[in-house]
Parts: sequence; structure tokens; C-alpha cells
Amino acid sequence: MDQHIAEAIGRPDLIRLDDRLVCLRFETMKAVSALAAVRHLLDTGVVRRGDTLLDSSSGIYAYALALACHRHGMRCHIVGSTTVDRTLCAQLAVLGATLERMEPCDDLKLDQKRRVERIHEILAEHPEYHWMRQYHDDIHYLGYRAVAERIRRSTGGGSALTVVGGVGSGASTGALARYLREDSPDVELVGVQPFGSVTFGAEHVADPEIIIAGIGSSIPFGNVSHASYDTLHWISFDAALAGSVDLLRRHAVFAGLSTGAGYLAARWERSRAPERTVLFIAADTGHRYVDSVYARHGEAAAVDSLAPRQVTARAELALPWSRMHWNRAPGGRPPVHRNN
Repeated sequence: MDQHIAEAIGRPDLIRLDDRLVCLRFETMKAVSALAAVRHLLDTGVVRRGDTLLDSSSGIYAYALALACHRHGMRCHIVGSTTVDRTLCAQLAVLGATLERMEPCDDLKLDQKRRVERIHEILAEHPEYHWMRQYHDDIHYLGYRAVAERIRRSTGGGSALTVVGGVGSGASTGALARYLREDSPDVELVGVQPFGSVTFGAEHVADPEIIIAGIGSSIPFGNVSHASYDTLHWISFDAALAGSVDLLRRHAVFAGLSTGAGYLAARWERSRAPERTVLFIAADTGHRYVDSVYARHGEAAAVDSLAPRQVTARAELALPWSRMHWNRAPGGRPPVHRNN
């Protein structure tokens, strides 16, 4: 029996959508990393019960950290983006977390920069606060070991497995690849990015709709292990919308926009490798996207009509969907070209 709701929220469901396509579905994925990170900090004496944990968030991590603080008797202070919606604001307030929302800003890079600057101001005023550094401290990898073990048991040992997920901070996909490859080095990792993200060099291509929150970044993230990824997909808002709608219509999985992008990439990878099981990550539910995605279901393109543009250099990236072999190249180094 769980001792706190955060433990239940962080436990994923494994759903086999067909014989070679599996969905790893979370209610709130970052609860996994936040719970394990806070527990580790307490166990190692870095923080004590009653201390204040501090971080910046566009929404989901704020909720996860607030839950972890509630679970372990900590205080929580969040510097939040304007994307933190009314529902989440109310939850954070009742959970006892302090939320500072930044002024509205259309420039994501400026928004993230201002939030980090505010973090440093708070630390100068309160040096006793502990900055969680969700984007840069690989303590956030720890919670995914148990998830990897469950995947291994459920998919027959992890052999001939491809994992697909939004890159974001790098913790979830990077950790799953690290732990799964301990027993099965041939596990492949496919990262999903929005256009405009700097993480793998797509900042020169703008999406006219939106940069998909949670899977890209306008600033470098230390938790991203570029050398973990075999393949990258850059997917536009419109293509991700089509994936989200199809996932709900075809498989009744109601998930966020990043999941729609991951589902689209996973379907493609499955078609390219009939011998492999493809697992994609559904990081959260679709409730935040009712108006922006699901209410527009009539606009969704048929997923069978969509296909990525295969590119060999980042200069060739183009909307609505591009795919590149990354071949586990370190960050900043162009990937080696492959023909298939």
C-alpha cells in the first residue's frame, strides 16, 4: 500500500497498444524523479525535514516537487512560467507551495533566463534554500531505475527494444537508456524535440504555432546526455496534435501534446524495424490540452499521411517533421551519416 498519493501518481502504466507498440503512461512523470531526488537528499544529509526546496518550472515539475515536499515534510518555493495554469496554481497553494509567476513573455529564452536570474536572487536572500536544479543535476535520474526494471520485466529482458520519448531536461529518457543498457546495450533511444529547441541544434527553425513545452529548451541543459541518443525526431505542433488525437481515437489514451509527438515517432520507428518492440513515454494526461489540442480534433491530419523528412545535417531540418540518425554522438559534434 502506498504511503502517499505522490507514489501512486508517479507509478506508470504499461499498455500494449499492439504486438510491438507499448505506451509507458504516467499521470505525472516528474513525480518519479522529484520523489527520488528529495529522498536521496534527505538520506545523504544534504537537506533536513522542514528545509525549503527551490526550483524553476513551466508547470509539471512544480507539481511534482510540491508533492515530494508534501510527502517528506519540506517547504517548496517555485519560480513559475506564465504557462502554470489556474488549476495548478490552486493545487500548489493548497499543498503549501509558494509560487512566484513571472510576467508574461512571448520569448521562451527570455522567460527561462529571467526565471534563472530570479532563482539566484532568491538564493542570495535565502542561502539556506536548496536549489533542485532539475535541468542540471542528475540526481533526477535516480527515480527511473525502478521504471527501467519494470520495463525490463514486462518486455522480456529489454532486448530488441527501442525507447521513444521527449528529451526535455534529459532525465527520463537518459535515465531509462542508462539503466536498461546495463543488461541490454542494444536498447535504442529515440529522442523527440520541438523545432526551435537548442538541445540538438534546431534553434534556427521556428514553429509558427508553439514550441511544445516540456520536450525542448531555449537554453542548454546539463542533464541531457547527447551520446545516449541513436535517433532524433523534430516534430511540429500540428503533427503532434495529429498524433495526440489519433492516440485517443485509436487507443483511448488521453495524454499531453508531447505524447502525441512521441507516439508519431514511435509508429515510424516501429515501421522501420519490424524485429523491435517500440515503447514510447506518455509523460502526463491530456487535461491541460483540452482547448489547445483536443477541441481542435477536426483539424487533425491523418497520421498515415504524415512522414518525416530524413536529414543528414541540422541545416536540412524543416517543418513539419524531420528525422536524423544521431548515432550516440556527443553534444556539439555532428552525427555520423548513415543511409538507412
